[in-house]
Amino acid sequence: MLSRASYLPIAGAFLAVLFVCLGLYQTPLLDAPRIGSRPDYVLKLQLPAPGEVDLPSIAGGGDASRPLVVIDAGHGGHDTGAIAGNRQEKDIVLSLAKRLRDELLADGRVRVALTREDDRFLVLEERAEIARRLDADLFLSIHADSAGEITEAAGASIYTLSADASSQAAARYAARENSADIINGVQLERGNETVATILVELSQRRAVEEAGAFAQAIEEAGTGRIAFREPARRSAPFVVLKAPDIPSVLFEAGFISNAAEAQVLDSAEGRERFAEIMARAILNYFDAVPPVQDPQPAPRPANEAPSARPSIGSVL
Repeated sequence: MLSRASYLPIAGAFLAVLFVCLGLYQTPLLDAPRIGSRPDYVLKLQLPAPGEVDLPSIAGGGDASRPLVVIDAGHGGHDTGAIAGNRQEKDIVLSLAKRLRDELLADGRVRVALTREDDRFLVLEERAEIARRLDADLFLSIHADSAGEITEAAGASIYTLSADASSQAAARYAARENSADIINGVQLERGNETVATILVELSQRRAVEEAGAFAQAIEEAGTGRIAFREPARRSAPFVVLKAPDIPSVLFEAGFISNAAEAQVLDSAEGRERFAEIMARAILNYFDAVPPVQDPQPAPRPANEAPSARPSIGSVL
């Protein structure tokens, strides 16, 4: 049987090991964040303050009597959009937007502006606000999608705004696109949901109806030339479509998770076909629904005070 004195070396060795472990625990090497704790870093992004977004140039001359089309290439910057292999949605849709711009300018009947012409990030509301500040007659947002491991998913879709998604699939897609303003799980500053509801309710019936007419024109122009999902026309509560007074459509050009479809979208031939179809749809739309020209106000008597009619912005 061991004597009490024989335990002393063992106890001393145990205490020495314990002190070494405690010392290591205090070093940065083992000072890992506990589960549920906040990380020791913050991801900061330089975002433009409201009203500070630079307006893009308008191509196609200064004749304001010609309708203005604002083309929005979805995503950009840190927001890549859908990814499949070495293809990123932000790059594909920017190429499509530029090719459509060139097609429309070659025709000469409309003016065109792009919300972005390079790889930059825009908050969702800024895209529609650019169109409003430019007094656009039509807003088109171009996107592509990915179905992940479901590589057989294919086909284009045309979305217009609705208070509620027309299907669960449309709702999921809208939620994903609207999450572009979420960084590290934190929602970027956005107007109160009540304000968003008011904006939708204040949307002119003409703008909503004309968005539907444009969606129909796209489907008609593309029938037989591109494959549409069934149904081709859908509705979803996309933030980017919530300009209250501009007909707005989101065109999902196809699935980059489908190898064959991605190859077409990312090719010169595919961009050419897209531009021809979409340009025809835009021109047919304006032939059927010409832009409304603001009437000139009647001369006001010198002693009559100006009208106090508020704008939507002042109401909100």
